[in-house]
Amino acid sequence: MSTDQHLPARRHRWGIGAFVVVEAVYLLTAVLVALAVAGPQPNHVSVVLIAVGVPSLLAAALAVVITRLRGNGPRIDLRLQWSSRAAGIGVLFGVAGLFVTVPASLLWIRVVGDDATSAAGEVFGGLRGGWGWAIAVFVLIALVAPVCEEIVYRGLLWGAVDQRWGRWAAFGVTTVVFAVAHLEWTRIPLLLVVAIPIGLARLYTDNLCAGILAHQVTNLLPGLVLMYTVAGAMPAV
Repeated sequence: MSTDQHLPARRHRWGIGAFVVVEAVYLLTAVLVALAVAGPQPNHVSVVLIAVGVPSLLAAALAVVITRLRGNGPRIDLRLQWSSRAAGIGVLFGVAGLFVTVPASLLWIRVVGDDATSAAGEVFGGLRGGWGWAIAVFVLIALVAPVCEEIVYRGLLWGAVDQRWGRWAAFGVTTVVFAVAHLEWTRIPLLLVVAIPIGLARLYTDNLCAGILAHQVTNLLPGLVLMYTVAGAMPAV
């Protein structure tokens, strides 16, 4: 069911190659930034925020630029258009997903142990800063990162697969690629579980905003944990 049926269904002139380029730019930028900030002394929270946030923001911006240069823009190609109905459904899928992902996370921690820690937990878990920096970490993890990731995966990649093989193929491919692309090998099964309600929100509404809201709800608890950890209000994750 689409919330944007009034949008013209025009074919865009980009495909899987566009996603590969964006993903390559993300990985290259992440490596270069990591090398630039690497050193014998621990980095300040602000430096880590830049190192984590810049590659994601650059990748999402490049995806949007590609849709403008080779397609119809993000509103049509990525289905990135605000809709209160799609937003509400996205929140519902996100909340419903928590009833699955939270128990799955707890179970995975019991099975895997310390290796179950996410990359974000490893990066930010040992840092300490004031409440201002702690809130900045929350904003990045719970609000900004989901927007960037959804634009790249359930926006650009989804659009490429959907135009060629249909929306159910887009749902399956983006769910798997999203889980694998985090490069957290021990957490791939858990990330697959996390990705399903987000992808279903995108599938059901045909609107990227739904996926973004579902993803933000999913990241809310990890964002809060990292915020309190950085602020020193709870033990390191």
